[in-house]
Amino acid sequence: MTDEAPAPAKPAQPRNPLHGLTLEAIVTALAEHYGWEQLGELVPLRCFTFEPSVGSSLKFLRKTPWAREKVESLYLFMLRDQRRQQQQQQTPR
Repeated sequence: MTDEAPAPAKPAQPRNPLHGLTLEAIVTALAEHYGWEQLGELVPLRCFTFEPSVGSSLKFLRKTPWAREKVESLYLFMLRDQRRQQQQQQTPR
């Protein structure tokens, strides 16, 4: 009989940047980064262009899978762009 502690569980999706993020966090981050006006231009959805709010966006995106995919795709693009900018700032010229 051994009293070993169980091995720590590995994250289910360690390389998925969306894993563990709520849709609310994604929409909020996009709205803060781009602003509602530019967000409505990048992803032309009425919830971003006409009286935009996080609540109305969440309501629409939860019901519309194709729109949610577009928003998640833009979020991933934003993350890649931010990483690229950070790397350029760290690299001495």
